[in-house]
Amino acid sequence: MTTTFYDEIGGEETIRAIVHRFYAGVAEDEVLRPMYPEEDLGPAEERFALFLIQYWGGPTTYSDSRGHPRLRMRHAPFKVTPAASEHWLRHFRAGLDSVELTEEQDARFWDYVTHAAQFMVNSME
Repeated sequence: MTTTFYDEIGGEETIRAIVHRFYAGVAEDEVLRPMYPEEDLGPAEERFALFLIQYWGGPTTYSDSRGHPRLRMRHAPFKVTPAASEHWLRHFRAGLDSVELTEEQDARFWDYVTHAAQFMVNSME
């Protein structure tokens, strides 16, 4: 039986804890909050948790319900600047710091999200 990174870090419980802490920061962030048109951040939090669960080897609920992630396309309507990317990473760092990962697990997760944050930048303004 193959163990996935999802399993190694504690599965759904760990990912949901990271994402929940991340969105607590987003809710108060003057740069990021306007990018979330929903009154309640709950739906965005759920989508992000399901995406990360699937990405790291958990159930495919995200793709089963939403199809291919198409991350750049889904974020295209929003001006994602380098400053927004930095804010996003700040809140994600808080999420990672809120759970108990090994140094190696933390580094692997952080490497992925830093590359993803850079990839999502679509405006230099």
